[in-house]
Amino acid sequence: MVGRLGTAPHDAPLGGERHVVELVEAEISAQGLAVGERLPTERELVARSGQNRTTVRRALERLEAAGRIVRHVGRGTFVASPPAGDGRELPPVDATSPAEIMEARLVLEPLLVSLAAKAATSADVTEIKRCASGGDRAESHDDFEVWDAAFHRAIAAATHNTLLARSYDMINAARQEQPLWGTLKRRSYSTARRDEYRHDHREIAALLAERDARGCADAMRTHLRRVRDHLLDDD
Repeated sequence: MVGRLGTAPHDAPLGGERHVVELVEAEISAQGLAVGERLPTERELVARSGQNRTTVRRALERLEAAGRIVRHVGRGTFVASPPAGDGRELPPVDATSPAEIMEARLVLEPLLVSLAAKAATSADVTEIKRCASGGDRAESHDDFEVWDAAFHRAIAAATHNTLLARSYDMINAARQEQPLWGTLKRRSYSTARRDEYRHDHREIAALLAERDARGCADAMRTHLRRVRDHLLDDD
């Protein structure tokens, strides 16, 4: 059952998206919501947070990309992962280099997508395609990054292997905490490269839908090598 989400104070010092994210996180924690329990609707979050619908939607996209929530069209928004049972955070990862992150992704993600090609449900395939389409519509670097993260996280979830999905989450946490990552991503960004990534995502999603495990793995490997080269080899 959805708990009572507090109304945001008018003088909240947080940016709009960050405020909504923290409001949702507080709701999950305060109400002790478990995996699969329903969260407030976008309309309720708009009313209670004092933010507009676009800001609320972007905040939910970030939570979804982080694997914290899952949204189903026509059904609502639900908790996707439980709070840590022992209260401990992941170990610090800020010392991990961008090169190490890409090396780890190249080892793990081709395996994830090949497994997802075999294990994904029709709902999983729909979600992966939705994330690829979201990236196609993204107009800014930041918007594309949200959908890019959501696309790769949806593939990890589609393996239905909790341990492997958590391994992906650890790599993703390292990426988010790495102080140079955002700088390198922005420096290497161009609309032409974004279009290459969009094409890669569409190809991976199509091969996954066809249950082509080997093709998926090869396409993911090509995609990540492209990302690595753009990220690390720019002058």
